[in-house]
Amino acid sequence: MTVQDQSRLRVVVVDDHTVMRAGVVALLAVDPGIEVVGEADDGRAGVTLVEELRPDVALLDLRMPVLDGVAATQRIVAGPSGTRVLILTTYDTDTEIERAVEAGAIGYLLKDTSREQLVDAIRSAARGETVLAPRVAQKLVAKMRRPVQAALTAREVDVLTAVADGLSNADIGRRLVIGEATVKTHLLRVFAKLDVSDRTRAVVVAMERGLLERPGRV
Repeated sequence: MTVQDQSRLRVVVVDDHTVMRAGVVALLAVDPGIEVVGEADDGRAGVTLVEELRPDVALLDLRMPVLDGVAATQRIVAGPSGTRVLILTTYDTDTEIERAVEAGAIGYLLKDTSREQLVDAIRSAARGETVLAPRVAQKLVAKMRRPVQAALTAREVDVLTAVADGLSNADIGRRLVIGEATVKTHLLRVFAKLDVSDRTRAVVVAMERGLLERPGRV
């Protein structure tokens, strides 16, 4: 019996396309810091696997039989596993992206993502950081941008301040007593208003524009 390496990130891959799933597993197997602990070919089986194995990250396709990626995400996020859900799909429509984010997915990647980007995204997701493929971020920004750039709302400033303090989305939710999906929604709106695609840049730009207090400032 082998001793499990607790330092490795444990991942479950859920995709109904056998060849695609095998390819993703093979890509991840190259990285010594990641262990694929299970595979499933439909959303319901994926949820069951997550409940049994409690991996750090579940990598889900969006359109699957029995239970689709959005419904599977909702069940995983609502469960006790603490597993982060990262969507990996070919679909990049506004509707698909918004449904996945609202369901609780911590990230949304497209299947043309490189191995390096996928591995980095899994690590970021495991840390509780939102991960968006550049094209996905651009679509969200384009949809949510207004003709005249609006100021941040008080709640958006609260969320961004918590980001600047180094909190994960889950921690921000606990601090502000709001759901993690709501935190993600506020962050996406902040990204759109500031014309950025990641948390770090959002904090930097907000500070540059005087929308967020700099650390140590009275």
